[in-house]
Amino acid sequence: MALVSDGAFIADEWRRLADEESLPGSGRVIVSLGRLPAALDDTRLAAVGVYVANTTDPKAISPYFGRLALIDIAFPAFTDGRGFSLGRLLRREGFSGELRASGKLTPDQYLHAIGSGFDSIEIPDELAAHHGEANWATARHARSLSYQRGVPGGASILERRRKGVA
Repeated sequence: MALVSDGAFIADEWRRLADEESLPGSGRVIVSLGRLPAALDDTRLAAVGVYVANTTDPKAISPYFGRLALIDIAFPAFTDGRGFSLGRLLRREGFSGELRASGKLTPDQYLHAIGSGFDSIEIPDELAAHHGEANWATARHARSLSYQRGVPGGASILERRRKGVA
């Protein structure tokens, strides 16, 4: 899997654990929602993240916000945008840690992911090879203005209009 952040491929410092895997003695781990309470109670871990489906109720995760370093939302298909909505809802609920989208996303969806509150995107290696790092970098700067808040480039078009900025 390749990890995209700020338009570049970066090393992933996190380890996603399957439900049958034991918690390691140290490091940064991503666990399923069912394993989350036990992982958070393990003082040996440097940081804990949770992997959730794009249909997860934000209220199921919000009690853990203060102790979670990362929330990883599944994107099972590039045509399934429910993860964008969940990411936005988690940000509105107050999650301030790293928000990651994982799955079959394309560079065309990058600005929408950023605007929905995502910090990074994890994609399968075959998509990384197909699209390449340069496409992700180009996509990150594809528009200088947007109606959507949170997109790189400053205030949204509507915010600029309210302030009288062209």
